[in-house]
Amino acid sequence: MGTVTIGVSIAVPEPHGSLLQERRAGFGDAAAHSIPTHVTLLPPTEVDAADLPAVEAHLTEVAAAGRPFPMRLSGTDTFRPLSPVVYVRVVQGAEECARLQQRVRDASGPVPRELQFPYHPHVTVAHGICEAAMDRAFAELSGFEADWPCTGFALYEQGLDGVWRELREYTFGGSVVPPQASGADVERCARPGVA
Repeated sequence: MGTVTIGVSIAVPEPHGSLLQERRAGFGDAAAHSIPTHVTLLPPTEVDAADLPAVEAHLTEVAAAGRPFPMRLSGTDTFRPLSPVVYVRVVQGAEECARLQQRVRDASGPVPRELQFPYHPHVTVAHGICEAAMDRAFAELSGFEADWPCTGFALYEQGLDGVWRELREYTFGGSVVPPQASGADVERCARPGVA
């Protein structure tokens, strides 16, 4: 069956998600249209395709134990010089995200992933582009604000074309929503997979 690359994240809902994705593309980030706007819970992780059912069962349990919480984004910051990233800050909901990602990566679960850097919830708006463009992203989005009730997260898979696609959405309290069953009028808080 081979391996697949998965990620787990909380989507930034519309209209904010598309706006930030378009801005990211406008700053020259070639990955912008391959990565829906999100807050990462599990960074890109390679797993055996045969292990996906166990991953999905684990995420169902994590979601069942979760409760909705308020998310708020405000202003920009950067991981430079440590990492070439400019991001929008998570100013409310960060503690809940930290607890959630810890449960997703639990050492006893099917994806016991170690992190390269300490977990810091954020929404990437520029990654690996020239310094001048990152400076522009930092300045132009410094006044950005968005808030919404986070009601769940999603499992994503990266295709061979590099595009991240939703496999399943997990709503807090235990229900699983297949992507095709989600209506456009349903508030969604769970999409992408990586920075």
